[in-house]
Order: sequence, then structure tokens, then C-alpha cells
Amino acid sequence: MQASRILPDLQSALICEDVRQEANGNFIIIGVINFIRVPQLPVTAGKLCFFTRWTAGLGQFTENVRLIAPDQTTVLRKSEVKFGLEDSALHATNVTVFGQVQFDFPGTYYVEILVDDVMKLRFPLSVAVVQPPPGTAKPSAA
Repeated sequence: MQASRILPDLQSALICEDVRQEANGNFIIIGVINFIRVPQLPVTAGKLCFFTRWTAGLGQFTENVRLIAPDQTTVLRKSEVKFGLEDSALHATNVTVFGQVQFDFPGTYYVEILVDDVMKLRFPLSVAVVQPPPGTAKPSAA
């Protein structure tokens, strides 16, 4: 008996500034984000891209990407995308873009990646206020 549905594995998940695709289909990931350090809060991130790649699955699936506030309850943003894998040797790449994300408080935010309501990955995204090094020009109020 051959399986008709196999839940896929999450091969990779990154937060970055942008994702582009070459003519040959390969992806270019620009500005991988490890943390967010800013001179003051609140701050608005113009664009956050979430790059995910799924493999070793078979069937139709729904991916959910969620950005959770430091209280670990408030969902700041969420996205849902449907994708399919026709063969377990194939892979599927999804790019989710959250525009104009406002961070009001410092702390540890969380990114959650789910497939068909099964949590595959949850990782922290630190947002902190840091003072610029001495001697650097402060932004002027316009």
C-alpha cells in the first residue's frame, strides 16, 4: 500500500530583508536577520520576509507563519499559504512578507512555523534598544 499523504519536514526557515528569484529558479536571500537593534522604540520594520522550505512530504498542506509578541499571547501578524508536494523527493519553497510591522516594546518576540496546525518550529527574535556608539550623529527631528 502506497501512502497518499505524508506531513512534510521543515528543511529551513529564515527571517530576512528580501528574497529574490533568479531566472533559473534559484532564490537569493538578502539580509538574514538575527535580531533587531534600534536606537528607540516604537519602530516600524518596513518589510520582514520569512523564507521556508519544505521537503519529504506528500499531498496538499497549509503553512502558517505567526509573529508573536513578548507576552507570548498576542499575535502581531499571521499568514496562511497552501502548497503541495507531488512526490516525497521534491521540495516546496514559500516566502511570506509582513509589511509595516510595528515593534512597540523591547523583548523577545517569537516566530512560529506550522503545517496543518502542527508546530514545526518556534524561534526567538530579540528586539532591543541600543545607544549608538559615541561620536555618531543622532537622527535629527524633521
